[in-house]
Amino acid sequence: MSRLYLRPLGFLYGPAAKTGLAEGFALPVAGGPVAFTLAEVIEGEPGSSKRRMMTASDLSQTKDSDLYAAIGQVTAPRAGFAGISAERLSSGRPLLMGIVNVTPDSFSDGGLFDQKEPAVNHAAELIQAGAEIVDIGGESTRPGSEAVPGEDELSRVIPVLEDLHGVKAVISVDTRKAEVARAAAEQGATIFNDVSALTFDEKSLETAVETGMAVVLMHAQGEPKTMQKNPTYEDVVLEVYDYLAERIAAVSEAGVPKDRIVADPGVGFGKDIDHNLDLLAHLSIFHGLGVPVLVGASRKRFIEGVIGEKNPRNREPGSQAIAISSASQGVQIMRVHDVAATRQALEVWHGSVTGRPEKA
Repeated sequence: MSRLYLRPLGFLYGPAAKTGLAEGFALPVAGGPVAFTLAEVIEGEPGSSKRRMMTASDLSQTKDSDLYAAIGQVTAPRAGFAGISAERLSSGRPLLMGIVNVTPDSFSDGGLFDQKEPAVNHAAELIQAGAEIVDIGGESTRPGSEAVPGEDELSRVIPVLEDLHGVKAVISVDTRKAEVARAAAEQGATIFNDVSALTFDEKSLETAVETGMAVVLMHAQGEPKTMQKNPTYEDVVLEVYDYLAERIAAVSEAGVPKDRIVADPGVGFGKDIDHNLDLLAHLSIFHGLGVPVLVGASRKRFIEGVIGEKNPRNREPGSQAIAISSASQGVQIMRVHDVAATRQALEVWHGSVTGRPEKA
């Protein structure tokens, strides 16, 4: 049976979206206030797909059962997860996940927060700036990085988590290891953010089920050490989509409810500059997975390929451009280094497309 994908286009926001939804010429993205008036319907396998455009009005009247199911996946409201309400998730304003790398070798801020006190202080600063999630990681997965022993990762992450009890933010642990995720859950972490989509460690699925943690499933082609050595795809967007769909199905079948799953297309993980830009241009297709979408592209190396900036910390304007582009396609979560700047950029964008300044 031919595969079918639906990519929303022709977005409306604010009063225009309300009018479009009320009058039937637009459909909602994930049950939220962002609406779309047009969609690209893609059928077939990666590398040999056929594409056609349809209006939202025509989609609403389809008799095609496969297309009807795809529309339902895109438009259905998302449930809340990890203590974040469904209303907040579907507000049209992306949640900001602030990055805390408790590592000596992360590509952007390695060595800045690799001790407990600076890491805890940085997490507090990110929360103060507007992060509703803070993501604590003790292993760099930058291109070319080596795996870190579990005991080293635990020694970096757990002391920080111990000092974050009671903060007004959801705590996420960025790890590929079940033992780290389980220990983090005992310290109050409620999100297991795994760049391997729970495939690196054979005990990760069991850990996710038993701890009740929400999970972020990310696509990566290859291991961090070698993933940037000639990554190859027939169609990066559809191949990443298919991988995530397969992982969501496997994780759900293992006992993690779909309302505890978030999908991340893995910008920068086993992709060259063209692959990354293609993914960013097609982010709206990932709403068809039926779960919230997270984008983590902050300061990544492909931005250098676009603008020539070698210093990761000087890639913030490019990172904020990605945040705005992602928000415009209805993405629900942005993983970022500079929460304050990203929040400001998104608030101004939101006001400019709705005609109403965003409330702090």
